Amino acid sequence: MKAPRDASFADYMAESMKDPAEAAAYIEAAMELDDPAALLVALRHVAKAHGMAEVARRADVGDKMLFRALSAEGNPTLTTVHKVLHAVGLRLSVTPAHVA
Repeated sequence: MKAPRDASFADYMAESMKDPAEAAAYIEAAMELDDPAALLVALRHVAKAHGMAEVARRADVGDKMLFRALSAEGNPTLTTVHKVLHAVGLRLSVTPAHVA
């Protein structure tokens, strides 16, 4: 997706994270960094793009709990991560690590 010249990066990011393929690639790239904070930021961006309240409703978690779990200080459980991903139309998968 190419951002129009007059769109802010935040607007472009929010719109592109609504596309499941873009969101999946973004989250996968964050996971490749092997940094839990980067994954948390990516999950937060994707959830915000879909509307945090709507994601909380679809994930069957409380709004406050979701905001807290995805905050900079958050530490979401695997169950919460799974629910958030499912709520935005994604799923967690595992592939073999490429060992050289």
